[in-house]
Amino acid sequence: MSTSLIKRFTAQGIIINVLLLCSLVALVVGVIAPLLTLQKLYFIENTISLISTIQTLYNDNDWLLFILITVFSLCIPVIKIVSLLLITNVDFKKGSFLDKTLTVIETLGKWSMLDVFVVALLLVSVKLGALAKVEVHYGLYVFAFSVILTMGLSFWIYHLAHKKNQ
Repeated sequence: MSTSLIKRFTAQGIIINVLLLCSLVALVVGVIAPLLTLQKLYFIENTISLISTIQTLYNDNDWLLFILITVFSLCIPVIKIVSLLLITNVDFKKGSFLDKTLTVIETLGKWSMLDVFVVALLLVSVKLGALAKVEVHYGLYVFAFSVILTMGLSFWIYHLAHKKNQ
């Protein structure tokens, strides 16, 4: 017999769905919002967002970085959140496609912080320069919040699925 992983209208179901939607909204805001402002030589200033970085990489034909950042920062997080929404709200059976998807999401969860580490490395490398100053903006925090929230929710949903199916 197939049932949804959680009952949508229980407190737990509502909390999970609201948090997944919050994570999706935070992801969109984090991608569009400014991450940091880079000031070079006290008069050249660039404000950088994730989407502007991706556009710049595309325009500069830097295909490897363009593909890596687009896949890990845009595609995978959106697919992960939408998959978790489906897993928690659609009929769920052990061994089904959704069950296998949940296992893949949980296994690859360690790579979720790759985006935050890339931005952190960028900050460290820029701060090492004597002629540059970096100012961090709210977009970085919102993006990191989305990544961490999605990791926590995937862990929670994975354990609900395995607890229910044992």
